[in-house]
Formats: sequence, structure tokens, C-alpha cells
Amino acid sequence: MSTVLIDISMSLDGYVTASGSRPDVPMGDGGERLHTWAFGEEDRNRELMANAGALGALIAGRTTYDQSVLWWGADGPTGPARRPLVVVTHEVPTDVPADSVYTFVTGGVEAALVEARRLAGTADVAVMGGAQIAQQFIRAGLVDEISIHVVPVLFGGGKRLFEHLGDQHVVLERPSVVETDSATHLRYRITDKEVD
Repeated sequence: MSTVLIDISMSLDGYVTASGSRPDVPMGDGGERLHTWAFGEEDRNRELMANAGALGALIAGRTTYDQSVLWWGADGPTGPARRPLVVVTHEVPTDVPADSVYTFVTGGVEAALVEARRLAGTADVAVMGGAQIAQQFIRAGLVDEISIHVVPVLFGGGKRLFEHLGDQHVVLERPSVVETDSATHLRYRITDKEVD
């Protein structure tokens, strides 16, 4: 079965958006800095982005979709690769771009994962958008790996990734690490084994 991973950029102090998030500035004031590594010239970063193109499908929350569809258009976050994006929502929007990659699921994260796996075939599925949706997947025990792109900045406020996870400990294996000038890329596998 395919791997389910959370794949997201984060400030060193744990924020996935900066303070001041609003419709015209969804990442908050200066929050776009979290994504500059993905568009730079460093070979290691480009290699990581190329590997992301091998994903079979992605999952995002409705807020991420609403804030990003203007820039993504019908092709979604993977652009010309046109990987399917499953959007977890309470209500399907009425103004979806024609011939788009978007599928809307109203049955919660479990139903979204079933649909994403169907669309991905044997390829991996990434939960890519929004702290809240990532938290829901972690709480539900649906995540195999966590891929964090830690950007060397302290936001001091915004939306934190690792809040509201419940009382259960989530134990992680030693990460694989790729260091670049613009981000440190950490990939952890979730394990059921307690570590002393």
C-alpha cells in the first residue's frame, strides 16, 4: 500500500503561516518565505521538488484550496504535472475551475484518504495543505511519514503545525536529513515502538 505523508514547510519556531493571515495574504505577513526554498536555484532543493512530482495524489483542507486556487488554476499545486488534489470540505464549492484536478470530499479525513489512494494507484499520497488538516490526519493515525522543510526564520506567531494532536504520543524514527542554505529538510517515519 502507498505511503501517506505530511509534506509542509515550517518556520524554526513551528509555524506554517505567519501572523496576519487574511484572504489577500493567506500565508500571513512575510509567510511566503516558507516556500522560497522550493523556487530557488539550489540543486538539492530542486531534486526534492522533482521527487514531489512522483506523488500520486495530494490532500488539502478547504481553506488551503480557497486561498490558493487563484494561483493554482485548474492544474492544482503541481502545475503541469496535474496530480489530483483531494479537498476535505463540509460543502463542495460552486465555482470550481473547468477540467480541474480537484476532487471534493465531504466525509472527513478517512474518506478523503480512501479517495486519494484510489486516484494515486500505487503511488504515495501527501497531505500538503494547512495545519488543521495535518493535525486531523495525525490524530486519526493515518500518517506514515512526516516531511518537514524547516526554514531558518522565527515568525513568533501564526498557525502552529503541531498543536491539537491529543494526548497520545507520536513516536518518530530517526529522520533522514537534507541540509541546504534555504531549508533543512527532515523526513520522519512514524513508529509504534516506544523509545527509552
